[in-house]
Amino acid sequence: MRVFTVLAALFLLVACGNESNAGEEPSMTPSSSGVSESDSPPPSGPAEQAKADLVKRLGVDAAQVAVVSSAEVMWRDGSLGCPEPGMHYTQALVNGSRVVLESGGKEYHYHSGPNRPPFLCANPQPPVGG
Repeated sequence: MRVFTVLAALFLLVACGNESNAGEEPSMTPSSSGVSESDSPPPSGPAEQAKADLVKRLGVDAAQVAVVSSAEVMWRDGSLGCPEPGMHYTQALVNGSRVVLESGGKEYHYHSGPNRPPFLCANPQPPVGG
């Protein structure tokens, strides 16, 4: 059973590492704020990490991004609630988090897992019980 758990975890890491953000509206290029990432401490929790990412993607001030919700959740499988066509995922429950942000009247969903920081999900699926 332990070998299966290790193999499932490795598969999850590989599958999630191939995550693509195709079809997203926010720019994938870093904002040119003139401040290097090393000048400020990294955000600590999932909500802070997600907000920092969205601020950078949209090129807006942090005050223009609001946290709508942030919760620890159980994902249905290794897709972490963000399945991509043609991908195969570990079929096991996975602990993670879901953060919903709002900016300019639009919601942005960030999902994460045990070994995966929050990432923007273009096609979010609900967690178990949610």
